Amino acid sequence: MRTPEFPLVTALPFVALLLAIALLPLAAPAWWHHNRNKALVSLLLAAPVLVYLGLYAPDLLHEKLHEYAGFIVVIGALFVITGGIHIQGSLTGTPLANTGILGLGAILANLLGTTGASVLLIRPLLRANKRRTRVAHIVIVFIFIVANCGGLLTPIGDPPLLLGYLKGVPFDWTFRLWPQWLTINALLLLMFYAWDVRALNQDETELPGSQHEEVKIHEPLRITGALEMLVLLAVIVTIVAAGRAAAAGHPWNRTARDLLIAGLAVVGFFAGSGERRARNLFTFTPIIEVAILFAAIFATMTPLLEILNAWAARPDFALKTPAHFFWASGALSSVLDNAPTYLAFAASAAGLYGVAPHGNFIGALAVNPSGAKLLAAIATGSVFMGANTYIGNAPNFMVKAIAEENGVKMPSFFGYMLYSVSMLLPIYVLVTLLFIR
Repeated sequence: MRTPEFPLVTALPFVALLLAIALLPLAAPAWWHHNRNKALVSLLLAAPVLVYLGLYAPDLLHEKLHEYAGFIVVIGALFVITGGIHIQGSLTGTPLANTGILGLGAILANLLGTTGASVLLIRPLLRANKRRTRVAHIVIVFIFIVANCGGLLTPIGDPPLLLGYLKGVPFDWTFRLWPQWLTINALLLLMFYAWDVRALNQDETELPGSQHEEVKIHEPLRITGALEMLVLLAVIVTIVAAGRAAAAGHPWNRTARDLLIAGLAVVGFFAGSGERRARNLFTFTPIIEVAILFAAIFATMTPLLEILNAWAARPDFALKTPAHFFWASGALSSVLDNAPTYLAFAASAAGLYGVAPHGNFIGALAVNPSGAKLLAAIATGSVFMGANTYIGNAPNFMVKAIAEENGVKMPSFFGYMLYSVSMLLPIYVLVTLLFIR
């Protein structure tokens, strides 16, 4: 595919879009809350790029439309289907039980996605701790593990990895990242347990004779939604089968794959239980927001990917080693959405090997021995450091909002960062020393 040389000015709409996503929720929360306003901003910023691509790179525009469709169909299917799976009752709110839920979330994030696992587990976790005074720290670590770090092992786990899969990375390629996954999640669980024991003891000191007994009160636990679970399994099997077929040199038709997954989502929605979705407070608003913003992201970041890819081929390009890519991709994932950040740095890494950011270019990086090390660093940095702020990954704000709806007083944007920096930064350094080389 031949593409024009994109001038630097064509990257400005992407920069403006990310600034809008980062700042408008803080500067004008009531206005930004409405999806129609997100759509207006997205359209205004994406339209010039779409016109430019249509005039000068129509083949590239067509490719990006296919990529977006594949991405949003998978994300949407997981969201819709898991919305019909309901956990009734509650566990005890003890430190051991809370740690167990977080550990379960680290595993489920790879099967349901970080968004699906967060939606499924956050309300039962809050119900389990409804009698406790100090709860914010539980939600903070939930965001660290379930909404971010847990989803490193499969393309379903986190949006950046799904984009990599759609760009040619084999489905099981991320399994090799299990040492990084185990290290950060095990350390976070140990730190959380100690923190939760201390918090419960503080509650007991303030309200003697009550907290240690009340947290043991629980209701019988029951998971409902067998049909939705079967449909979810069918979606996962479809994704895996499509990936294996592509790896064997027999790729499925992309439109057929997307229609099959979308059809399964429709079956899960209409054949599933509306009552269970109502209990989960299910609405389409979050996935509509994701669809709107990512449509603009896919459009506006196209020129930037081309520019970064070209820059990486220059001898003076600053990023060379896996550690460089780990920290650079992670730093940007802290303040920007980690999915486009992953794509941007993957395009830069591909440029080091003369691979253009088209088609299955990330897959080409994954099968190159030295390129695979860079890709592993980018994937790990993007997924892990999305936990650094509320805006680093889509589920972060969603979990915060659900907790606040349930009466939990969450820290401010910068207050949250104090916790993330103090807990996560030392682990990032350890991960770098042990695995990023």
